[in-house]
Amino acid sequence: MRKLYFLVPGLGGKYACGGLWAELKTLKLAQQICSAEVVTYKQREPDTLFLDDLLTQPLDQAILVINWGFDVGKLAQQLQDYNLVYHAHSSGYGFDLPARIPIITVSRNTLGYWGQRSPHSLLYYLPNQISDHFQNLHLDRDIDVLVQARKSSTYLLQVLIPALQRVCNVMVVDRHVEDLSQLFNRAKVYLYDSAEYWAQQKVSEGFGLQPMEAMACGCQVFSSINGGLSDYLDPGFNCYKIAGYSLAFDLQRIQQALQSAQMVGLSETVLAEYRTANILQRLQVILTEINAFFDSQPHQQAGIPPLTPMRIAQLRGQTIWRKLKQKLA
Repeated sequence: MRKLYFLVPGLGGKYACGGLWAELKTLKLAQQICSAEVVTYKQREPDTLFLDDLLTQPLDQAILVINWGFDVGKLAQQLQDYNLVYHAHSSGYGFDLPARIPIITVSRNTLGYWGQRSPHSLLYYLPNQISDHFQNLHLDRDIDVLVQARKSSTYLLQVLIPALQRVCNVMVVDRHVEDLSQLFNRAKVYLYDSAEYWAQQKVSEGFGLQPMEAMACGCQVFSSINGGLSDYLDPGFNCYKIAGYSLAFDLQRIQQALQSAQMVGLSETVLAEYRTANILQRLQVILTEINAFFDSQPHQQAGIPPLTPMRIAQLRGQTIWRKLKQKLA
């Protein structure tokens, strides 16, 4: 197996976010299969390789993993002479990639996006890992409704939460929490509404870890169903759709969920897809295939025409001409 270098802009500060933590989790999983190391390329970090220094070394037997959506287009161009893999979280950044770059996606939603946009690339699905400490501890739940302020919609923060605070115990988290599993085990209902946030960013929700982590801990989840959330959320069966038509209807359904003894959520069978054992098994298969691809790539030439805008226009023109000839005949 080639050594993997996971490229991230930095390890903290303005780069601290769920996407970075998910990438570093994937790095740790990869280290159980092959040699892997983190590399920064914008912010120098103590005891960490920097990209400019790495590029002075021979990298024929290495793979560079790029993932930071806003930088991927530029990095793919800058590093075109190296073995590259794109680890895709969100979608919608607008760049295209050559078929020589395999793409590993964290959700089926993102997999479908790249299946359409880059039909001749090698595509793989590797969901984000749900750590084993996210589980139902069957504790007394003293928080009726839990919500994180970050990524929450205006409706959630300014309309729904104030209305809920008049009838039940609501906790709004507006700071970084090191271990959310403890809060999830204290809460009865967890609210998550990120559609507005991602619409402003003009990219998709890549995976949506928090609703799954909350369900793994036994919370009832009311959530938006945008982007990668649609992979596993099934309104009416394992969750409830937030912002459902009106404030009154949302209040009614949340109060019913608080009072009901019947729980909806993800079974352990479903959660097993996102636990460490399955992720490692999938990653082993994916890395084996990607290494075989890079072994064979120097001996092959891409022979499938890329699906560029010009190619699509050409195909449309051919279809119109064929239909016109059929009508004339």
